[in-house]
Amino acid sequence: MARWTAAEIPDLSGRNAVVTGASEGVGLHTALELARRGARVVLGSRDRGKGEAAAARIRAETGGESAEWLPLDLGDLASVGRFAEGVSAADDGLDLLVNNGGVMALPRQLTADGFERQFGVNHLGHFALTGLLLPELLSRPGARVVTVTSGLHRSGRMDFDDLMGERRYGRFRAYTQSKLANVLFALELHRRVTAAGATLVSAVAHPGVARTGLARNGSRLRGLLVALVKLPAQSAAMGALPSLYAATAPGVAGGEAFGPDGFAERRGHPTRIRPAAQAYDRVAARRLWEMSEELTGVRFSAFDRGEVRP
Repeated sequence: MARWTAAEIPDLSGRNAVVTGASEGVGLHTALELARRGARVVLGSRDRGKGEAAAARIRAETGGESAEWLPLDLGDLASVGRFAEGVSAADDGLDLLVNNGGVMALPRQLTADGFERQFGVNHLGHFALTGLLLPELLSRPGARVVTVTSGLHRSGRMDFDDLMGERRYGRFRAYTQSKLANVLFALELHRRVTAAGATLVSAVAHPGVARTGLARNGSRLRGLLVALVKLPAQSAAMGALPSLYAATAPGVAGGEAFGPDGFAERRGHPTRIRPAAQAYDRVAARRLWEMSEELTGVRFSAFDRGEVRP
């Protein structure tokens, strides 16, 4: 995969894709390149103005009706449910789900459902969305789910006794926990897919350090730290490449992870990486899965009902 670029994405005509957090940054470039290769892409984000502008840009650059925007607030399970219903209403299956949207290093806030916002948006919202779209994904042989994490997941630790940071909260601590949760979820989904005998591929990607709007809000000190980190950052288009590789490249297997090939995985072209050791803790992954089911009320029941097409 030496110096793989978006030009190598295969023809995606007839494929349906969903990209969350797709109104700007890495998500926008992910959606744009999928549409450029022929996929029909649904963009999910909160801001109507930005979302519709992003969809219009993609249609203009690809010369077709290849993109549409639907409202999606990952911090509101009712919104996640409505979005999933909107996607499912097309009734022609889903080939690609890129769980890209997220928030970073916020002061402690709660979602509409009372969850700590970073854990709620970055993990629980995507857990619920994937579960709700599972029948659509299973209806298309070889469909893929790409869960976007961060290289900072390596600093993450799951505090199952205080997942919501009620007793002790640190904005970066909560962020790295949510990004570790992304990897634990993706790898556990792969194990459950395998056990069910399905062809669904669950992979992980991270963009390295890319210039995006992820960390706009917060204290002046945090703004300075983010600015310093972003000095050597690559473009959002480059940051999208690991997700695009995981979503489209032939030969990608479930349970694989991708990131930039440069120093410390900060920038570069996509390559296979190995996540942090704690991401392979199967006991923690099962516990996170069970807690996520309880918190969201979403269960991946299609596996249990045998609604799997090998």
